[in-house]
Amino acid sequence: MTLSAASPSINPLKALAQLSWPWRVTFIYLLFMLLLPLTALVLRASTVEPGEFWRIATDPVAVSTYEVTFGTALIAALINGVLGTLAAWVLVRYRFPFQKGLEGLIDLPFALPTAVAGLTLATVYSDNGWIGSLLAPLGIRISFTRLGVGVAMLFISFSFVVRTVQPVLQEIEKEVEEAAWSLGASRWQTFWKVLLPQLMTAILTGVALGFSRAVGEYGSIVIIASSIPFRDLISAVLVIQRLEQYDYTGATVIGTVLLLISLVSLIAINLLQAWGRRHEA
Repeated sequence: MTLSAASPSINPLKALAQLSWPWRVTFIYLLFMLLLPLTALVLRASTVEPGEFWRIATDPVAVSTYEVTFGTALIAALINGVLGTLAAWVLVRYRFPFQKGLEGLIDLPFALPTAVAGLTLATVYSDNGWIGSLLAPLGIRISFTRLGVGVAMLFISFSFVVRTVQPVLQEIEKEVEEAAWSLGASRWQTFWKVLLPQLMTAILTGVALGFSRAVGEYGSIVIIASSIPFRDLISAVLVIQRLEQYDYTGATVIGTVLLLISLVSLIAINLLQAWGRRHEA
């Protein structure tokens, strides 16, 4: 129904009361849990003079944390996009001993406290750890370096790709592959031209979720990284450092910049997902 120009203005509270209770509960929950906190952050940042905002946002230390945070998260998400898809393929297409145990291990990062994950990774990948001691003679250090940040992001985001791709892969009928084989297609051609288009949307979704999770990670990275500026300091740790210094303006500005970059990144990822759906169709 189209409202004319002479129609009375709609009372938001009255309109909300006319909605069904699932709509009201959802709206109120999103209002208090999402909209109001983000609005408070933006309003707080808007009180800063534009010149001061730009100075804080483009401070060399802050810029280096953006590059470390988003660059490393993107690399980790892309790696997990490949290896997570491979892991999902193995879990769906093969049967082997202790498969249920492996399924549980893949879900472990969902439930494991991030501080415990960081402590575990720092122990294993330190110069005296099981893996770190093997790499140290080769001049490769993981703990307390940017490489350690990447390992932590890989660890906490891997499960998102596997659990996103696995259900889609389970729904693909085996007869589709057999039909391609009967027409002379090789296994690689079958995967590339028949299966991958059907998996592309799920893979992109898993990569997007993993990227978002890696960008927001704090607990494990603060333990495995040295948090040295221009080396492996991430934006979330910089925000905490500013708060510890009672620099609430600096923390708010950096948090706002992170919010804006995250929104732009998610929009770009959604465009990729839309492209994947069109490609699949």
